[in-house]
Amino acid sequence: MKMKSKADVVVVGGGIIGLFSAYWLAKSGEEVVVIEKKYPGSGSTFRCGTGIRQQFGDYANIQMMKKSVEIWKNLGEMLEFPEFKFAQTGYLFLLYSDEEIESFSKNVRLQNKYGIPSRIITPEEAREIVPLIDISEVKAASWNPTDGKANPFLAVRGLLNALKNLNAEVYPYTEVKEILHRGNEVKGVKTSRGEIRADIILNATNAWAKILNEKLGLKFPIEPYKHQAVITEPFKYDEIKPMVISFKYGGAYLTQEVTSGGVIGGIDLKYGPTWDLTTTYKFMREIAKNFTHIIPALKYIPLIRQWAGYYAETPDHNAVIGKVREYDGYYIAAGFSGHGFMLAPAATKGIVDIILHGKSDLPMDFYDPYRFERGELREQAIQMG
Repeated sequence: MKMKSKADVVVVGGGIIGLFSAYWLAKSGEEVVVIEKKYPGSGSTFRCGTGIRQQFGDYANIQMMKKSVEIWKNLGEMLEFPEFKFAQTGYLFLLYSDEEIESFSKNVRLQNKYGIPSRIITPEEAREIVPLIDISEVKAASWNPTDGKANPFLAVRGLLNALKNLNAEVYPYTEVKEILHRGNEVKGVKTSRGEIRADIILNATNAWAKILNEKLGLKFPIEPYKHQAVITEPFKYDEIKPMVISFKYGGAYLTQEVTSGGVIGGIDLKYGPTWDLTTTYKFMREIAKNFTHIIPALKYIPLIRQWAGYYAETPDHNAVIGKVREYDGYYIAAGFSGHGFMLAPAATKGIVDIILHGKSDLPMDFYDPYRFERGELREQAIQMG
C-alpha cells in the first residue's frame, strides 16, 4: 500500500488507544493516519487480561470508567460489528481482613456517589455468584455487577473495520524514525517507509512512549514492566462469570475468557523496568499456588499457554494524557499502568476533545503529564496482576 504523504493527524501506535483515538478523530472528519511498527494490537492490547471495571478508588478513574462502560456496552452497534460483545459479568474483590473491608467500603461509597452500583457483600453472597470460590478465609467482598470483560482481538478487528469505512489509513510494520518539527511546532514524522506531513501527532505507544518522547528531548516517567498471564483449557462455561480478585493471594485476578471459556488471569509478579518478555517458571508456580487457594477446583484444569506483556507504569499508576507544552501539535496518551484496555473508550474521547477543542468534559486534568514535575502524584490507582 502506497503511504500518504500528508494527513491532519498522525497517531503513533496501533493498539487499543491509538485505534480508538483514530476512530474518534475520523468520525469528526479529520484525515487520520495510524503508524504501527508491528501489527495492530501486537503490543499490550493482545496481551491484556480482558477486564473492564469501574471499581476504582478515586473520582477521575471512576467517572472515566463509567463513561467507558457506556461505550463498551454499545461498541458492537457503534462500529457496525455485531461480533463484538461486552460481557457485563461483574467484578468480585475478595476481602480477607477488616482493613481491606474498611478500604473497599470507602471506595464503594465514592463509586455509589457517581452512580456505580457496587456494594459490600457477605462471603455467602460471593459464593452464590461464584460457587467454586473457597470462602473459608473470606470476610466480605466488593461486588459490582456492571463491570465486565471483552475480547481484545474482536475490539481491534471492529475498530480496524470502522477505520477502513471512514477512510482512515493504518500502516502496519512501519516505524517512526524521527519527529519532524520546525522550532517548537511539529510538522510530521519520518518513518521507515517515508515521510508524512501533519501538524498534529499523538503518541499512543504506551510502553514505548518514552522512546518516541526522547526524539523530542521530552521526559515523562513511563517505564515498561513485564507482567505475565496464563489461560487454561476451556471448561463448563459460566462457572466463573465475573473477574475474581484476591490481594491476599498474590494480587491475583482470574475469570473465564469471554469467548473460549478458559480461565485467563495473572498475579502481581512484575519485572523491570525491562524490555525482556521471556516468561518465567516462577510465575507459573506462583499462579498455580495462588489460583488454587482462591478456587481449589482449578488444580484439575491444565494450563495451555503463558505469555508476557508490558504494563507501561507511571509513579502513581495513572496514565499520562494531554497536550505537551514544549511542542505545538504534540499530544500524548500513554502510561496506562495496566488499565489501557478498559479505559480506552473514555481516555481517547478525552484526548481527542483536547486535540480538537482544547478541553473536555471528562476529568482529564487528573492525567496531566506535568503533575510529576510538580510533585503532585495522584492516589495510586487500584492495580492487580
